[in-house]
Amino acid sequence: MSEWAFLTNHALVLSLVARNPELTAVEVAKAIGIRERAVRRIIRDLEDAGYISKKKEGRRNRYSINPGLPLRHRTQRHVAVGEFLQALGWQKATSSLWSLRYRMRDDQVQHVSDSARGETQ
Repeated sequence: MSEWAFLTNHALVLSLVARNPELTAVEVAKAIGIRERAVRRIIRDLEDAGYISKKKEGRRNRYSINPGLPLRHRTQRHVAVGEFLQALGWQKATSSLWSLRYRMRDDQVQHVSDSARGETQ
């Protein structure tokens, strides 16, 4: 008997990047249990449909969610994606905190790299 789940891979990817906007495709793939290539395709689908946008920050992408768009299925178009994500525990403040965490980590890594090369300020 095959396993089934309530959420599609698209919903899982969306919920993960909503909560952790700077996860890499590899990290998302590991968390969900699918291949990185599938995650990249899903991210492209979500971006093409306007549900997410991505911005390059250093070597990482930072994702943002468009919470006002309706869910896609005809029986659920009255529900905004933001409401759906909130039902899964998403809060806009949470994604801002993750963003700050990753920026601080990236700054620390850069500082260590600069120190190793003797380029401290």
